[in-house]
Formats: sequence, structure tokens, C-alpha cells
Amino acid sequence: MRRQIELFFLALGYFTRIPVPGWVAWVPERLAHAAPFLPLVGWVVGGAGAASLLLLTQILPASMAVILSMAVTIRLTGAFHEDGFADSCDGLGGGWEKAQILAIMKDSRIGSYGAIGIVLMLLAKTAALIELARVSPTTAAAALFTAHSLSRLAAVGVLHALPYARSDDSSKAGAVVQRLSGAGLAMAGAFGLLPAALLLAPLQGLSALVLTALVTLWLARLFLRRLGGHTGDLLGAVQQAAELTCYVALLVGLGFAS
Repeated sequence: MRRQIELFFLALGYFTRIPVPGWVAWVPERLAHAAPFLPLVGWVVGGAGAASLLLLTQILPASMAVILSMAVTIRLTGAFHEDGFADSCDGLGGGWEKAQILAIMKDSRIGSYGAIGIVLMLLAKTAALIELARVSPTTAAAALFTAHSLSRLAAVGVLHALPYARSDDSSKAGAVVQRLSGAGLAMAGAFGLLPAALLLAPLQGLSALVLTALVTLWLARLFLRRLGGHTGDLLGAVQQAAELTCYVALLVGLGFAS
């Protein structure tokens, strides 16, 4: 049990800016075993965003509450996944061959594709959450919590299914590139799917799962075709795309329900 707790804190410390206990030793070699806890990290980040949203809607309009709650989640992660999404937009948008795409993604500077992509991504997530908050703040809070866990499960699925695209360890995923065991997959699946099962209506949950799975499969095929595998930046792109897809799917589910 202590080992599992340490692995969770390793994942929390790597994927967020949240301080972890001093007794948790940083061992990069063990980080690969912490990947199943990534959806659980989504509980922490999504829970903070959901709590902030519920609190802020008591004193602010829904639009401001949504924006500030998103700022909370971005602050907690240090824009870790957003940065990967922007780099992926630059690489896949501006590169033609694998080596060129990888070189562009490794560049710390942001280009036109990355800037436009991240702006549109943030705008789309904001618009979707505002619409959900107009239904009710609790609906938007449930969406935040669910999307942050489910989207990280999507990233874990791509990490497990695809090989590592780089021949060196220069990517953000360099420390976690390892296929999960059966027990690890089951653990990640439980952490990723449980919020949808507990917090969403059946139709909402089904639409979120189906659409998120379809987008994740499409991205995995794209990465395999263009690069032959995944990188840390591409995993961040999966998380962002899956998070947005979850919000859109919930809106679709609400539309059918009404």
C-alpha cells in the first residue's frame, strides 16, 4: 500500500505543480509505474476546478466562474497538457516528415499553428462549460471532474497502445514510456471511468465515453501514421482533445435528453 501511495504522489508531482510529501523520493525510473494513477491525478485537478466553479458561481456570473475555475486547473498543472497540445499543433501542422515534426515539437518557441490551436481550444472549452453552467453549476462541476479524469485515461490508453516515437529520451514522456500491466490498465480504467458512472446520467455518460473513445482512436491512428507512435506532447494533445470532447458530448447528451 505504501508503494502505491508513493507512486500516486510521484504522478501528482510530475503532472502537476502540487507539492508532495518530502518522504516521497523522486526516482525517475519508477515514474513509468505511476502512469495508472494519471486519471486519479485528474480527480485532484478536476475536483479543484469543480469546487472552484461551485464556489465562484455563488458570487459571480457563470462565464466568469468558468474562466476562473479553468485558471485554477491550469495553475495546478502548470499548463503541462496545454503546452503539449500547442507543440503538437505546431509539429503536425508545420512538419511533413517525422524528423521535422519531432524537431518542431521539441522547439520551446510557439508558432502560428500552436498559438491558434491553443486559443481555439481554450475558447471551445470555455464556451462548452459556460453552456453547461447555464444548465446548472452542478452540471458544469460534474463535467469538469469527469472530463479531467476521462481525458487522462485517454492519454494513458494511447501511451499503452502506441510505441514511443522518439529514439532518445528528450520528450516529456521519456520517463513514462512503458506499456501498462493488466492490473495497471484496470486501475487506470477504474479511476478514469468511475466519475462518469457516478456523476453523470446514463445517456450523458454513454455519449461522453463513446465520443471520447472515437476521438482518441482517431488521434492514435493519426499519430501512428505520421510519427509511428506517441510523444509527451502528443499525449498532452490527447488529454486536451479528450477533455473538450467530453464537454461537447455532455452538451449533445443534454440536447437529446431535452
